[in-house]
Amino acid sequence: MRHPFVEQLGLQFEERRSGYSRCTLALNAGHHNPHGVVHGAVIFAMADTGMGAALYPTLEPGEICATIEVKINYFKPAVSGVLSCVTELVNRGKAVANLESSVYLGETLVARANGNYAIFRPGKGAA
Repeated sequence: MRHPFVEQLGLQFEERRSGYSRCTLALNAGHHNPHGVVHGAVIFAMADTGMGAALYPTLEPGEICATIEVKINYFKPAVSGVLSCVTELVNRGKAVANLESSVYLGETLVARANGNYAIFRPGKGAA
């Protein structure tokens, strides 16, 4: 599926399978905040997108998912290089799934996120 935001960000998927994804992002100045480090929203977007990519292969035909909540902790700043995000499914119920993403710069853990995602069929139960 085409994802314009991911394309604009420059995110590349190395692996996507049921309950797991791994993506990378080659950093450039366009990812920086005014202080010259990678903006937290870039890292958040990697984690959130990685979670969706790991969850989608578990969905039944006609189902989609949507982010309910993501909590993220930032540990180290990133300036240059390649970020990698590894995501694993923690628990999948009928209507809600929980996933965890870890974002690395080389071997250094930059951030870790935990998210909950709604699983539903469009038009059923939508507000």
